[in-house]
Amino acid sequence: MRTDLAALVGSRICHDLISPIGAIGNGVELLTMSGPQASSPELDLISQSVHNANARIGFFRIAYGTAASDQMLGRQEILAVLAATAQGGRFTYYWQVEGDQSRTRVRTAFLLLQCFETALPLGGEIQIAQDGDDWVLTGTGSRLVVDADLWAGLTDPALDVAHKASQVQFALVPSAIAQSDSTLQVSNTDDTITARF
Repeated sequence: MRTDLAALVGSRICHDLISPIGAIGNGVELLTMSGPQASSPELDLISQSVHNANARIGFFRIAYGTAASDQMLGRQEILAVLAATAQGGRFTYYWQVEGDQSRTRVRTAFLLLQCFETALPLGGEIQIAQDGDDWVLTGTGSRLVVDADLWAGLTDPALDVAHKASQVQFALVPSAIAQSDSTLQVSNTDDTITARF
């Protein structure tokens, strides 16, 4: 059985970063409790940065970590990760998939969410819904920018697309789709992009 080294590396990095970032957050919280003068713009900035880092690590842990076929993720955990990621950001996420879900399916959706983020440079709304056995992601924003080669590579892995580090999610989606026993369909209009798997 082939080991998914990229997912193992992602899991390891997220695991190793969670504790020190959590410790920084605890330290900031203790400082703010130490007196009325403890609150300052500097501490507020550190606190917000820690919150953002924790949110991104929670998101990355799902998107880039290992996902066993029988492993499940609770709906409340998914909602909490998306809410933390959206706070103060350019995107609003609407998770409309009911109940606990297979981690492989959620991982695929999270990788696609990152693909959607590249197509919506000014931000927007992204809906994740279920239509029968299919999951449907719909992103809407005021300006849509779709790199034709990157998106074509999602549905045709045989294309030799050269990915930058910021586009690694595009490189990982085809294997995630295969692991989910799904096929991917992508379409877009002037202001909406849709993925179904």
